[in-house]
Amino acid sequence: MERRIPTQEEVIQWIHHDNNWGRWGKDDERGTTNLITPAKRAAAARLVRSGRSVSLARHLAVDPAPGNPRPADHGMHFMNLPGGYVNAVADYIGVDFHGAATTHLDALCHYWGRIGVWNNRKPEDILNLRGSTFAAVDVWGDGIVTRGVLLDIPRHRKAPYVATDKPVHAWEMEDAAKAQGVTIEPGDALVVYSGREAWQRDHPNDNWGAAQEAPGLHASCLAALKQWDVGMLVWDCMDVRPSGYAYGGVHCGIFAYGLALLDNALLEPLAQACAAERRYEFMLTVAPLKVHGGTGSPVNPIALF
Repeated sequence: MERRIPTQEEVIQWIHHDNNWGRWGKDDERGTTNLITPAKRAAAARLVRSGRSVSLARHLAVDPAPGNPRPADHGMHFMNLPGGYVNAVADYIGVDFHGAATTHLDALCHYWGRIGVWNNRKPEDILNLRGSTFAAVDVWGDGIVTRGVLLDIPRHRKAPYVATDKPVHAWEMEDAAKAQGVTIEPGDALVVYSGREAWQRDHPNDNWGAAQEAPGLHASCLAALKQWDVGMLVWDCMDVRPSGYAYGGVHCGIFAYGLALLDNALLEPLAQACAAERRYEFMLTVAPLKVHGGTGSPVNPIALF
């Protein structure tokens, strides 16, 4: 893999011309999850040996904080059941999950560029105040189950976390995979750990979601994700900011490649589990809420070893 930073023109070429539009048919709404075949899911199930399970979800953040300007709304009410013998309590939960606080899955209608939404759709033709009529999150209502592969970038760098001025590049992902003894295969959920928890412990007052500078993946990773035929990208730090480009970033993989993105994953416990299990592959299950026309969903991904 070429070890240089691509020009903006090259990134635009990847997005505008070397994309996946029409690859699975002009009406496809599932994108790269088409690469997760029944055989792929069955092979992922065979990776379960110790039975250890790890959640990749953050707790819903209900308090305003740096990086969480729109906290989740969690309310309680007592039900006062008739008869007086038993009683119950219930919850109401509302969450504006897109952003940097909640672990969530992006639908392919969520993000678009100058060329349009995934698979040559115009946003004005598919989006309204009741949701999307195309490529909404409910197309994944049966869940996404595949082989997960963790790339532990801090471990590879021998550093606690990825620094803002040293983003993750495509060739570093390839080097980390080789060092860990894993091969990235078509349909995999590529899980890129950048050390967000350690970074935030050292920067407790940073406005993660709106800060002008933040660590993460460089746009150079886009071509590799397409070349490897990744079925899903799971990440904790997301796009590096600033990107270094007027246009472009890994999030562009949503509309260019149909790339399923799982944002704000909690990956520190998973990295610890991989080190303890001495392997970096596992079965990953992601079950979004079946929100008709939804632009995404909060999720609780589970890695099973």
